[in-house]
Amino acid sequence: MCMNRSRNLMLILPLALLTACSNPTTSTAPAGTGTDELAPAATAAADQKAVAQLDLLRLQGHHWLLDTATDAAGKRVDALFARADKPVTLDFKDGRLSVGNTCNRMGGSYTLDAGTLTVSPMASTMMACTDKALMALDQAVGARLEGALKAELADQGPLTLRTAAGDVLVFKPEPTAETRYGGEGETVFIEVAAQTKPCSHPLIPNMQCLQTREVKYDDKGLKQGTPGAFENFYGSIEGYTHEAGVRNVVRVKRYKIANPPADAPSSAYVLDMVVESAVEKK
Repeated sequence: MCMNRSRNLMLILPLALLTACSNPTTSTAPAGTGTDELAPAATAAADQKAVAQLDLLRLQGHHWLLDTATDAAGKRVDALFARADKPVTLDFKDGRLSVGNTCNRMGGSYTLDAGTLTVSPMASTMMACTDKALMALDQAVGARLEGALKAELADQGPLTLRTAAGDVLVFKPEPTAETRYGGEGETVFIEVAAQTKPCSHPLIPNMQCLQTREVKYDDKGLKQGTPGAFENFYGSIEGYTHEAGVRNVVRVKRYKIANPPADAPSSAYVLDMVVESAVEKK
């Protein structure tokens, strides 16, 4: 009997050891930290990051034109509408916010995070405007756009900024030229002669064309070479209004137009700035 009992113990012991080795050690991680619970949090964070990136791309792909502005009491902020024909415009690019249609050119750096637009103290040119309302416009804009603003960007809709003081500014989107033409475009300088000339166009009788030629500059802003002869410019330069008797050199962005209609230009031109201007006698 003793021998049988001893043999049984010898058989049971290896089996017990084998069973213990075959069972992996269970995790000692505290409750609530399992990967099945981390996955939704990681997915939500990734979704928020993707939404923020889309918002940033949409900000950069549009000009933002001030449409309405009210104070905490719901009253219109008249000081922000000094130029009825040219509303205050915001442009976001390369981490900088630029403000247009004010007396001076204004701008500062910005960040967009979790629905908060934070704008650094803005720098501006020091040009004096004869219109007192325009001079006051700069101060009114700076006081409301600097600092932390609650930002709401509706899908395909306006940008709403809320200041700490309770002002609500609503901006309408207008696609930039880069968005409309699908690329950055090429910067070129064009000299526009003082007078237009008649030019032939099959669809427009008695058409008058701008007389233009391309001008080259070096990195220091000095003209290079001799410009060619003036030629008929069929089409228009977006943002440029020609005044008879005034010769201008303009910096423009030139964009290729994919599949232009028949008898239409294959390139679009958008004014960046007028770099030289002179009145010429006939």
